[in-house]
Amino acid sequence: MNKELQSIKPNRPEIITQKVEAIHFYRKMDTEATVKEMIDGKYVLVEEFYSNGLQVLNELRKNLLLTHPDKSFQGQRNYRAAFREASHRLLLKVEKNKLLVKKAPEFGWLEILYPDVSDFYVPFPEVQGMNSAWQWYKKGLEVKTLDITLHPYYGTYFPTRFDHLKLFDKWLKRYDGAKTNAIDIGVGSGVLSFQLIQNGFENIFATDSNKNAIIGVAEECKRLGYEEKITLNHGDLFDNCNIKADVIVFNPPWLLAKHDLDKGIDKAMYYEEELFPRFFEQAQKHLAPEGKVLLIFSNLAQVTDEESTHPIIEELQQNNRFRKELHLKRDVRASSQRTKRRDARDKEKVELWVLSLKDKKN
Repeated sequence: MNKELQSIKPNRPEIITQKVEAIHFYRKMDTEATVKEMIDGKYVLVEEFYSNGLQVLNELRKNLLLTHPDKSFQGQRNYRAAFREASHRLLLKVEKNKLLVKKAPEFGWLEILYPDVSDFYVPFPEVQGMNSAWQWYKKGLEVKTLDITLHPYYGTYFPTRFDHLKLFDKWLKRYDGAKTNAIDIGVGSGVLSFQLIQNGFENIFATDSNKNAIIGVAEECKRLGYEEKITLNHGDLFDNCNIKADVIVFNPPWLLAKHDLDKGIDKAMYYEEELFPRFFEQAQKHLAPEGKVLLIFSNLAQVTDEESTHPIIEELQQNNRFRKELHLKRDVRASSQRTKRRDARDKEKVELWVLSLKDKKN
């Protein structure tokens, strides 16, 4: 494990450390009028009880649903953007790394992520996110393809559906090639790297542009005893990588970004247009002659937008670097048996692409 990882500081929600001019919201106040002030740009500070903040958010949702009636994929994205902007003006006061309001959830991230400051204001939705992340972190996530429980770090992508992991597991169990070196691009919560280790790969170079992912996987490696198997790197794609791999695995974001991406988990869900061309160009240089590139992807973009292009198909059609060896598909199950799929995602399939280098003569 890399010693320099100790110097990495995690991404954390933005806070306000100076005095804020805000509307102080109490339970018996006019919620509708408060929400309109918040939408117009004013801060609102939740007083008394944590549930008062929930009351304001519920009213905000009602207001924005009326002004954003479009139920299309893009329409819902616009609604979420408007909700995020307004809801982040709803604040909670923190003193000595504890929420001041009564009956607030208790979680450790306020101390872990903010060791340098104890008194500040934090947006209410960020508190909700930290609380949810803390429950996953403490309780853990059972990953059946690994037969272990992961404890995902704050701000790190982790799977809630496992169809794509089952495809990868199926391929790994049939793979009979060299297992000396593997590269995991976008390690996330470490699932693919741990699958590689459990299937006999000796050395994994795992990288991610999200600092929280690197911190979290470092913790998991220590807990699971994988420290000698994985070299972790905080960087973009193949930064600082000087090996040629028998297998390169990449589970990229599945949707093309049509908005400016935030740092961290946003980049685990949306990709910038140049991501795939850069990946393929660099992967060609880091793949052993008989090596395989595995991409775990989805047709989600195509089922939600018929004009959307498929970046892996584009690479195979437009460039002379790789050839397709295998393309597996699997239907995506709902994350819960009680979930009824009524949108375009009921047509979604996860994909496993296996590519190899083209003969230079071709």
